[in-house]
Amino acid sequence: MTKNVRVRFAPSPTGPLHIGGVRTALFNYLFAKKHGGEFVLRIEDTDQNRYVEGAEQYIIDSLNWCGIPFDEGVGKDGGFGPYRQSERKHLYKEYADDLITKGKAYYAFDTAEKLDFHRKDHEAKGKTFIYNWHNRLKLDNSLSMMPEEVEKRLASGEDFVIRFLTPPNEKLHLKDIIRGDIEIDTNILDDKVLFKSDGMPTYHLANIVDDHLMEISHVIRGEEWLPSLALHQQLYNAFGWQAPEFAHLPLIMKPVGKGKLSKRDGEKGGFPVFPLSWNESVGYRESGYFPEAVINFLALLGWNPGTEQEIFSLQELVDTFSLERVNKSGARFDPDKTKWYNHHYLQLKTNNELANLFETEVSEKTIGNAITFSNEYIIKVVSMIKERATFVSDFWELSDYFFVAPSTYNEKAANKQWKDETSDIMQKLIPVLEDISDFSSSNVETIVKSWISEQELSFGKVMPPLRLILVGDMKGPHIFDIMGMIGKDQSIERITTAIEKFG
Repeated sequence: MTKNVRVRFAPSPTGPLHIGGVRTALFNYLFAKKHGGEFVLRIEDTDQNRYVEGAEQYIIDSLNWCGIPFDEGVGKDGGFGPYRQSERKHLYKEYADDLITKGKAYYAFDTAEKLDFHRKDHEAKGKTFIYNWHNRLKLDNSLSMMPEEVEKRLASGEDFVIRFLTPPNEKLHLKDIIRGDIEIDTNILDDKVLFKSDGMPTYHLANIVDDHLMEISHVIRGEEWLPSLALHQQLYNAFGWQAPEFAHLPLIMKPVGKGKLSKRDGEKGGFPVFPLSWNESVGYRESGYFPEAVINFLALLGWNPGTEQEIFSLQELVDTFSLERVNKSGARFDPDKTKWYNHHYLQLKTNNELANLFETEVSEKTIGNAITFSNEYIIKVVSMIKERATFVSDFWELSDYFFVAPSTYNEKAANKQWKDETSDIMQKLIPVLEDISDFSSSNVETIVKSWISEQELSFGKVMPPLRLILVGDMKGPHIFDIMGMIGKDQSIERITTAIEKFG
């Protein structure tokens, strides 16, 4: 690749960044880093009516949390700013006028009411109204009137838009890195508005001008922009500019059925669709996902590395990524797979890291307890239970008995494990435990198992009810590890409490 690679992610600040937008940003980032290029963030905020306060910062925070920060953009000037389209609006009229001068665009004075009339008239006849070569000379524009009339109407301050003059009877040959060669008949295209009556450019004009001025080499964007490719290529041709290379990414599809993944799918399925929380919608960060997990599963939504490998670090993704291996068809979103990734990345964290994340919840849940728990103790607990956890938020449910004695017991387990003789057996076990000076897991196990054998008891009469007593349920790691952690006094106290309850 000979030219400097410069890609851009160009969201509109109209609300939270959808996870599909994060994937678009990710693929741009990976492509830029793979080729030693620049990843640019441009904020496309020309539609001020849809602008949402805080959305721009949300986009920036999301990219930073995901670990894919932009190289150039708002607050990071790389010599191609400003990076908000609203701060570039003085540029666009000049380019619209240039197209008029070149005969590639024209003034249109049609009122909204007149256009609405034409649309309804066509609908009544079972047709679709398209403003293009077959009717533009019959409509109210500079193509259908004398130059003097055009000047007069412009001078009077009459509202107008500037439309692109789509050439008829041409075959437009387009190239897409992902989808290959595309041929479009220009007769089916409409004359899109490039400049609005409010003095602002449409997305199409601003997008092309900015990509050219910012020297964007590759436009990597969502499939929803594929219908605009014909116009954008024609605009590059009309200006006499070299077009960037295009790649249109497949949609992220619903978990079940057809259609694009939406916020509503997340609400119904109980999974996030935004990287960070926004108003009432909980994000991946707040749901307990690690950014590495989010990036890993997003990368494999629509991209195939060509191997069976599923776990990739960010650097491995950079090294392996290519647009040629991006699929054309939509990628189904799998909420269970996202959890699988998070479970994997949780296991890679050190016990110390996880204990630091868990420590606050332990403090909150044990307020008023006589016992305080050291970081070392929490680290040991985490080491015993993390294999069964998908999120750090699972830790308390998996380990509460290490910190507080059970106040209730699983009813089904109690009915099954607590027999007529259980209270008597447990009462006899108490002095055995009291006599143990070294209350380490291995020593307690040796002594208790010897005692069970000496008493000619089956292990099934002692071990299951003992677990129920200590944990409140039939779960948890090795029972003697639990006893070694909570200590002699707490173990005996829990046995005494259970005897009083069940006896």
